[in-house]
Amino acid sequence: MKSVFVVLIACCLSAGVHAQNQGGAAATLDAAAMDAVKKDKEKSDKDITDAKSAAKASTWMDRAKTYQNIAGQYIRIDSSAATTAYEAFKKVMELDKDKKGGPGKLAKEAEEALKGQALYGAFMQQGVAKFQAKNYPDAIKAMSMAGDINPKDTLAPLYTAIAAQQVKDNATAKTQLEKYIAGGGKDASIYGSLAMLYRSDNEIDKALATLDKAIAMAPNNKDLGNEKINIMLTTNRMDEAITGMKQMVEKDPSNVQNLVNLSIVYHNVADKTNEEVRKLEGETKKGSNAGKQLADAKALLDTYNGEVTRLSGLIKKQPKNADLKRQLADVQKKSTDQKATIAQLETEAKAAAANASAASEGEKKLTDLRQKLAEEKKLEKDYLTKAMAVDANNYDANFNLGVFYFNEAVEMKRSVDKMDMAEYSKNGKELDGKVCGKFKQALPYFTKAKSIKDEADLNENLTNLQNILKQYEEKKVACIETKE
Repeated sequence: MKSVFVVLIACCLSAGVHAQNQGGAAATLDAAAMDAVKKDKEKSDKDITDAKSAAKASTWMDRAKTYQNIAGQYIRIDSSAATTAYEAFKKVMELDKDKKGGPGKLAKEAEEALKGQALYGAFMQQGVAKFQAKNYPDAIKAMSMAGDINPKDTLAPLYTAIAAQQVKDNATAKTQLEKYIAGGGKDASIYGSLAMLYRSDNEIDKALATLDKAIAMAPNNKDLGNEKINIMLTTNRMDEAITGMKQMVEKDPSNVQNLVNLSIVYHNVADKTNEEVRKLEGETKKGSNAGKQLADAKALLDTYNGEVTRLSGLIKKQPKNADLKRQLADVQKKSTDQKATIAQLETEAKAAAANASAASEGEKKLTDLRQKLAEEKKLEKDYLTKAMAVDANNYDANFNLGVFYFNEAVEMKRSVDKMDMAEYSKNGKELDGKVCGKFKQALPYFTKAKSIKDEADLNENLTNLQNILKQYEEKKVACIETKE
């Protein structure tokens, strides 16, 4: 969505250069016309310095039209011509009064001109010229004026927002994009850009509401859907996201992007649950190890005490043996340090015993979290499978299913890596085969995705997967594929 501004800037820049690319007879005529306009400008500039002429509304009307023409067609003569025309029209309204003090004929004409298409175009050309010169503040002023002249226009506020972005004026950019939408703008990517501005200023509700409008206009735009998911994730609104997206799926079950997006939501929810599981597993393991650590520490102290007794006996027989005395001092220090360790472990063991009910609750919570994680992973896979049923050639569905199986294999391998030699000799080889099988399940989805679209992320994943499977083959591990 960020690229929208780049595209629009290119359009904006092209608007002011058409007159510069002429040649031959057309260029000659253009030069002659420009000379005539320059003479009109010189005359107008001279007339307003004369007190008698400057007091006439007609002088200012001529000036307004001259400069409006310059801004509309010969902006190279004066890049601020539209502003001069605007001020001249205002002067006409100030000077031209009828006998009753109301606006005269020229004043009425000026009033209409201030709302007319010609002046609108003049300010747009002036804005383009200022933008080309990288004078973004003046470009904003000019194109804002164009928007004020024609409030129903969508082009002026859009270009004004582009200029505002160049100077990181988010407030103006937001205001102008809001005008674009209020004027009936229909480009969904512009709505997405406004949502990103809202998000950067932490106006989350506005961002989500704007994205909903954009998604309704372009339901297959995955960038819009992903941006909404990202906002939901960072603001902890996943329940709300799931409810809304399920409604979209129910309304249009054949929309592949909605199915993929819902699977992505469950993927992220599952990742968060998995973090909680790992954290709680660490805390639970620490509490359950307290008793074993204390027993091991006491056994080590007994070993040290036995060594003290042995060395003391030897020293009685060899009182002058310096090496024995050094060994005894070393063991006695270790014994003292071990007693301190035991005291600490006893404190921790007592605390663990006192918190037995809390530990029990922790185990229950861990069981519940694991069940929740399993359900979330199942839903992630289910919605990807549904997306594939609608369109087996959808890139995102294939890629994400490949990622799903790859990640499951990684989790299974983590369990194998934690095994000691005794555990591995009993169950490790079979589990290794299942890990290999799970990695292998990812391969057809990555391969299919590559046939649809060749992307860097996919190629990296596919290369990693192929290398892993080659390692299993070299180790002569038989891959065991399961249906679950």
